[in-house]
Parts: sequence; structure tokens; C-alpha cells
Amino acid sequence: MTEVSSRVHAKVFSEDADHFIPPLLEIPLTKLRKGYLEFLADSTEQEALQQQLRSFAGRATPLTEATALGHRWKGRVFLKREDLVHGGAHKLNNALGQCALAKFMGFDSVIAETGAGQHGVATAIAAARLGLKAKVFQGAKDVERQSPNALRMRLLGAELVPVHDGEATLKEAVNAAMREWVLRSESHAYCLGSIVGPAPYPRMVREFQRVIGDETQEQLRQISAEETVDALFACVGGGSNAAGFFTPFVESPQTRLFACEAAGAASLSKGEAGTLHGMETLVLQDEDRQIAGTHSISAGLDYPAVGPWLAGLHAEGRLEALAISDEEALSALRELATHEGIICALETAHALAGAQQFLQKEPGSTVVICISGRGDKDLNIIGEHS
Repeated sequence: MTEVSSRVHAKVFSEDADHFIPPLLEIPLTKLRKGYLEFLADSTEQEALQQQLRSFAGRATPLTEATALGHRWKGRVFLKREDLVHGGAHKLNNALGQCALAKFMGFDSVIAETGAGQHGVATAIAAARLGLKAKVFQGAKDVERQSPNALRMRLLGAELVPVHDGEATLKEAVNAAMREWVLRSESHAYCLGSIVGPAPYPRMVREFQRVIGDETQEQLRQISAEETVDALFACVGGGSNAAGFFTPFVESPQTRLFACEAAGAASLSKGEAGTLHGMETLVLQDEDRQIAGTHSISAGLDYPAVGPWLAGLHAEGRLEALAISDEEALSALRELATHEGIICALETAHALAGAQQFLQKEPGSTVVICISGRGDKDLNIIGEHS
């Protein structure tokens, strides 16, 4: 499931393209597509999900104007506060949706992968809330560097499985979760955390996350119906927070969309067309067309590919990519904390740095940054670089 095949880069990628998966997963994916469509059409299920998002997850999240950063960066800066979702990140939007779908389809157990741990925590929360069992795979390196989230998952009742293969990070966690799903697809649902993997996962996760962008659009209208938003910024690993944030704005050409990647895992900026984890997309590859190694100070951004929907937007020229260094991300994180009283996740800090760079070139612009998660999980890493 990890072999990369080279293809022509010029093509436009699709989240609904034929998937590239083992034959054993054809049946469960067919069942998932059918179940997902029935779930969407069931008004009772949809209202129950919306009620969970409101009364349990804490939606709608605020749109906060960062006046101090706006003054320092010479623009108007708004923050979409997904760090205030229960659990500390945007991941719960999707986890509640997928766990509700799993229960609707008759499953009592879910499998998940996680990098920085936020999707693992969100899946554990959603499973506990909905009466499901959860088994989460996380790279052993990430279990160590994101130990607070590992503790949270276990405390919430999930079985956490450290993965020691390869680089022991997110890619290996996805591999292990997919292998487990092949073995247990009749009894377990796979709760995938980003807009990656075989169809229908990329579209399904994007739709569960588009609540971020829908709320942002409405909140901006309430602030000023006439004001133009010049640019949106989101961090991108696989890309779930970015996809949910960007979706309602894609048809607004006056608003530029920026995907802020880790410089050491910049698949939009440096990837080539290939297949990975059941999808055709942009993949980081070495000279032998094998998956290249990645690096990021943030555990959630070191995935060697990106969701095909974002790859397609980039190929069309609608989405711009910025490669952000560890040092730039840390500097932006400290500036947000010092001047706005918000400690964001290291992943989110890449989006902050991207917005800061944009405003240096386009002073006076209005920007919105998706604050995808809070930084509690990263305090040890931040401290090591102080």
C-alpha cells in the first residue's frame, strides 16, 4: 500500500478518482459509499450529528480579530478558532461524523490512525461519546514526542498501538491502520483522519470539516457584508482543516487560498504525481520513485503526500503553496502567544507564518487564519527550542 507509481504531473487530481487498493478492501469501500449516502439522506441522523457538534463539540467556534498582530503585521487579521473545539482541534468535527456513520452502519468498533495525536484523541472522544470501542495506531516516534495526547487517548478508553516500522511517524501509522482494516473490515469501521486515502474518504472528510469554512463565511458577513477577504491561510499535511476551511471560498476568486506546508514535507511544492494509501495525488518521491523521507517539527505535517482535492486545486492554479521552515513556524507561534494570548499547535504556526509573510508583501490586506489546534501537546517541543 506504500509503493509509489510515477505519473504525469500536469493532470488535475480528483478526490473521487478510482482508488488504488488491495482487492480485499473493495467490498468494505463499496459498503461505506452506500452507507455514507444513506447517512447523509437520513434527516434524523443529520440533526443528531448537528446537535452533537453544537452541544458537545462546542460549535460554532469564534472568529477572533487579532488586533495586535494586525498592527504588527500591517493588515487586518482574523483567527478561526478551531483550537476551542472540545479536544483542542478541528479533528472532532470529522471524528463525530465518522463515528456516527459507523454506528449507523451497525459497527461497534472503529480503527484510526494519528500523527500528532489530535485525530486519535478526537476519535477516542467520539467513540466514548457514542458508545464505540476505538483502536488507534500512532508512530512510535510520535507517541514519544506527543506524549500528552498518547495519555489522553488511553485515558479516554482507546487502545493505542505504537508503530515501530520505518520512520515510525504518520505514514507508518496509516499503513498499520489499513492493514488492520483489511483483517477486520467486517467488524470494524475505519475512521480516517484527513482528506486522504481511497474514495470516498477524501470527499467524506472534507464534507464533515466544511463546517469550518461555512461558519467563517457567515461570521465574516456579520462583521461586514462589503469587506473583501484577501486571503485564507491553513496548515497542510494531509489537509483536512484546510479543505474544510477553503471549500466554501473556492468559488470566490477575489480570495486567495494558501496552503502552508512544512518545508521538509512540502508535497504540494515539491511532490510528483503518484499513488499512496489508495489515492492518486502529489507524493514526495526520491530518485528511485520511492517515498521520500520527511521532516517537520510538527508531527501532524510530516506526511509525504497531500489530499487529492488540494492537489487538484493546486494543479488548477487556485491554491497557492508556501513551504514554512521550523524556525519560521516557531517565531510565529511565539508572536501569537506573546501578543494575543493564544498558544497554538505547531501545525497551526505554519499558517501563521504564511500569513505574516503575505502581509509583508501585501500590507493593508485582510486575512483569515485557521487556528486548527491548541499547543498544549507541543509544549515540550517548544521548550526544547526556547
